[in-house]
Amino acid sequence: METVILAVVIAVVVLGVLGGLVVGSRRKKSLPPPPPAAPDITAPPAEPHVGDEAETPRDEPRRTIEEVDLPDGSAPPVAEELPPAEIEVPEPTAGRLVRLRGRLSRSQNAFGKGLLALLSREHLDDDTWEEIEDILLTADVGVAPTQELVDGLRERVKVLGTRTPVELRGLLREELLKLVGTEVDRTVKTEPDDRKPGIVMVVGVNGTGKTTTTGKLARVLVADGRTVVLGAADTFRAAAADQLQTWGERVGAYTVRGPEGGDPASVAFDAVKEGKEMGVDVVLIDTAGRLHTKTGLMDELGKVKRVVEKHAPLDEVLLVLDATTGQNGLVQARVFAEVVDITGIVLTKLDGTAKGGIVVAVQRELGVPVKLVGLGEGADDLAPFEPEAFVDALIGD
Repeated sequence: METVILAVVIAVVVLGVLGGLVVGSRRKKSLPPPPPAAPDITAPPAEPHVGDEAETPRDEPRRTIEEVDLPDGSAPPVAEELPPAEIEVPEPTAGRLVRLRGRLSRSQNAFGKGLLALLSREHLDDDTWEEIEDILLTADVGVAPTQELVDGLRERVKVLGTRTPVELRGLLREELLKLVGTEVDRTVKTEPDDRKPGIVMVVGVNGTGKTTTTGKLARVLVADGRTVVLGAADTFRAAAADQLQTWGERVGAYTVRGPEGGDPASVAFDAVKEGKEMGVDVVLIDTAGRLHTKTGLMDELGKVKRVVEKHAPLDEVLLVLDATTGQNGLVQARVFAEVVDITGIVLTKLDGTAKGGIVVAVQRELGVPVKLVGLGEGADDLAPFEPEAFVDALIGD
């Protein structure tokens, strides 16, 4: 019996050994070859988790709880209230152009001196008169006004005979005043007889100083004792509303504005509504000036005008032109004149390299007067246009 049991055990052991050999050989056949050794790449540091330190702690002195100033339970300190922004008092507008005459004459004296030098020649032949025409055309007076001025000068000089410097200056002054015009009403209409407030819309190409001019015009009105509300209806130019609001805050004028890219007409409507409720004298509305699509501009300005006139008719539509653009400014003037009924012109940047003859040319082109001129970057450098002071600055002393 023992022999049988031993034989069975030996048989089981032999079967087990044979089975292991078979399985081992199958595993060896199915295993793929080992992959090539990969390059040694440093893994990026893992992002810290909640509770992890952002970096290795440094050895530095630490305060104990006894050394830390803890609240004693008293009332928290109250922040001091900032004083209200100081309201500026703008420079009076009466005679402002006369006070700024030196700034204008510095850039225009070549015009007047050149004409007077030519007129003082002993013999005024055709070549001399052509030189006079060239000076006038270079100053952007325009072809038709230049011919008119030269014809008038030739006739007056021929009749006068003798030509002293004083006589020549007076002669030239008279002829230039005829071109500029002294009988035109250049008042900015802001005081309608039957209602308040007066409504002024400012239009012009972006880059001509339109928004700045609107802010400076607010200063002109405040200097004359008027109260003003500003409407920031140029919602398409970034920071235009901020710029206008800054100008208003400096003189205490409230600014109505809307979201960037919003409807300009709704801002203009709200500005007039706010002006009526506040009982102010004038509402100034700054508008967008994108000329890349004339049709879009026409629709937009037309809509602003129609919406505003649901309150009351517009008293002024002022076109802002950059005097340094010369004849190119006339192209802009024509486009805006087709869009809205322009009632007055504001010429900016009339100092520096500006050519004073553009005053004559743009008035002839549009049939409306220049009412305001900008003579610099200062806050009070916008002045009511005075023909006599302007011509005196052109021809010098």
